[in-house]
Amino acid sequence: MLRRLPLVLFATLAFTTNLVATPNVKPTAPEYPKLGPDLYDPKSDGKAQIAAALSTAKAEKKNVLLMFGANWCIWCRRLDHTFASEPKIAAALKENYILVLIDSNWRNGTKRNEDLNRRYGNPLKEGLPVLVVLDAAGQQLTTQETGALEDGGSAHDPAKVRAFLARWAPKR
Repeated sequence: MLRRLPLVLFATLAFTTNLVATPNVKPTAPEYPKLGPDLYDPKSDGKAQIAAALSTAKAEKKNVLLMFGANWCIWCRRLDHTFASEPKIAAALKENYILVLIDSNWRNGTKRNEDLNRRYGNPLKEGLPVLVVLDAAGQQLTTQETGALEDGGSAHDPAKVRAFLARWAPKR
């Protein structure tokens, strides 16, 4: 037992030192906990997100796909799920787009990223989510209300989403 004591003391010291050295940072709770983790960062600066995406898009010869939405929006969550769970859609996004989720929550008296809504011609008038495609230079190519991409039930039609992504992919 005495032979193991230095090892036990070292492990205890290392563990407690790590706890003390790590700042006491609490993870941010989801904005709407019953809906799960946030898709949209409520503290994000949409202009900065777009600037970074345009820089990457230019370097990688891709377009930028803005998805305006909010954490309370079930259709935003459904479209995000379609983007992630459909292999051909995920591949088309990866190959041709830089995806930017623009928080457009307007509940509780706050209109987040409202300046971007105005900048891109008020796409929010179409409802949420709404997609805006930019080329790598930042030129707006199209705005798409996503009801047209639905399957008539409670999901987005993968074929319609793939067709939309193919139509607005950069010409190479």
